[in-house]
Amino acid sequence: MNLRTVEKSTWVYLAIAFLLFVVPFLVTGRSIQFLIIQIFVFGIFAMSYDLLLGYTGIISFGHVMFFGVGAYSTAVLFDRFEPTIFTFGLAVLLSAIIAGVVSFIVGILTLRLKSHFYAMLTLALAGLFLVGAEKWRKVTGGSDGFTFGLPDMLRDSFMLYMLSALSLVLLFFGLRRMTKSPFGKVLVAIRENESRTESLGYQVLHYKVIVSVVSGVVASYSGVLYILSLRFVDTSVFATDLTIDVLLMTIIGGVGTLIGPIIGASLIEFAHHWLSDLSDVHWLFERWIILYGTIFILIVVFFPKGIVGTLADRYLRWRARRTE
Repeated sequence: MNLRTVEKSTWVYLAIAFLLFVVPFLVTGRSIQFLIIQIFVFGIFAMSYDLLLGYTGIISFGHVMFFGVGAYSTAVLFDRFEPTIFTFGLAVLLSAIIAGVVSFIVGILTLRLKSHFYAMLTLALAGLFLVGAEKWRKVTGGSDGFTFGLPDMLRDSFMLYMLSALSLVLLFFGLRRMTKSPFGKVLVAIRENESRTESLGYQVLHYKVIVSVVSGVVASYSGVLYILSLRFVDTSVFATDLTIDVLLMTIIGGVGTLIGPIIGASLIEFAHHWLSDLSDVHWLFERWIILYGTIFILIVVFFPKGIVGTLADRYLRWRARRTE
């Protein structure tokens, strides 16, 4: 490998990744570490959604069903079997298989539909998963949920932080490599003009199904990490609110960038944490959700392509003016 051919952005991302692994040695508070772990988890979830929305132009309102599959697969296995690292590995494998099979079946049956019909159908399917989790109380505990034990290694917040950070970094570089490959270029072509891409001889449905499976598997893994951080699961992991949150993370950070959804996840999780805490400072902040909405309206107004997309666009314009 010739280091001279490595993009400058890759070195920047590697430097940021290094800093992420240094943070827990500097920030030892459990609450702050927990918040950062949540950012990593939803960063992974948002990246999986960006594969659909940002790179392929597929709008899904039911992406949370894969997140929930990962969460419940892990929780049920830890509840029924001895909580060991082997059980954790089995949970990751099982959640990936279930999410892959479900996303494949859903993709084959629905991805022929136009975007808005597909979005509504995925919303309905996510609703079915939610109802199923509420009714299958013997396994899921219904809306009451249940707690479960973890291996000694994963009970430590430092180790969980490292696992989440390593997962985020590896998945980011893996998905980045995929989106920059010829396969990723075809996905972008489908997003820009599906009919023309099909006329060039590409089996558009095949590409859509493959990216749907990859996205579903990655989303299920984020559900695994999420439930490890809580040690509790209930039907909220299938709630539509999570899909809305991940949609906001992707749009605010910048669709089609991968790094944008991570930034969007950071902003939303910090906003949830800090704005809700302000309710103890003054009665005016008890309606913090209004401030929350106002902040993101301003972000959308001033960053119409998302934070990363808008900044990248302005940088390219600045470079173009310098070369004139």
